[in-house]
Amino acid sequence: MALFVVRHQHPPESCPARDPRMGMMLLRHLSEANARQHGITLHGEGVVDGQHTLYLIVEADGREKVEAFMQPFAQAGSVEVWPASRCETVVSRQGC
Repeated sequence: MALFVVRHQHPPESCPARDPRMGMMLLRHLSEANARQHGITLHGEGVVDGQHTLYLIVEADGREKVEAFMQPFAQAGSVEVWPASRCETVVSRQGC
């Protein structure tokens, strides 16, 4: 499994949290159980206060799987998926 950092952003006027039903649907989608059903291991999530920006740290078999999982968020704004490494992996590659 590969590690990825995901960023989702949307404009304030299209914030899914403004609609209680949509907000609950997205929370269910981001649950660990649902992520597992999509082949995603969710390690962390957070929304930057006042910025309408969500970050996730996930593991999956490939970027395509993460992009497919994030489709509900892509309907409200942008989704970017970046390959990532754990800190200890980066340090060990540097020969430290």
